[in-house]
Amino acid sequence: MTPQSDEDEVWRQIVASFNDTAVRDSADQPWPDSENLPSEPPRRVVKQSDEDERPPAEDPSDADSDTDTDTDTKQADPDDEGHYVPPPPPPLPKTDTTTKIAWLALFGGPAYLLLSAALNWQLQGWMLFTAVAAFIGGFVALVVRMGDGPPNDSGWDDGAVI
Repeated sequence: MTPQSDEDEVWRQIVASFNDTAVRDSADQPWPDSENLPSEPPRRVVKQSDEDERPPAEDPSDADSDTDTDTDTKQADPDDEGHYVPPPPPPLPKTDTTTKIAWLALFGGPAYLLLSAALNWQLQGWMLFTAVAAFIGGFVALVVRMGDGPPNDSGWDDGAVI
């Protein structure tokens, strides 16, 4: 037999057994039996804390000595298990007055035009010019202040500069 005929025979066997169901022993499983899921989900048993069963202390000095040990042995609420609370976000960076005025002009000019159109205000020529000039001026001011060079603290290796 030639190598090509062996390969053709293997492909014929693969195609012939394509729809066959696989029967495997538990010994052929790729993972241990301990990893198989049980038929019923496990039930949780929640025990009462020791604080509810303990009688109240009569002597105030005894109460102080017990509180130190109780705070160390308290456990987390089981319902809160795995709940992620993200840290607070960092504060927003401070902007200078010029940038604030540029943003106000960028959004204020079109907002004024939309408001005057919605309320049917009569616009004089200089009001229309001021609104459009504010929009264009705010855009230009923000683009000019954006800068196009690498940051000053990047060092000699800029990496991939986009």
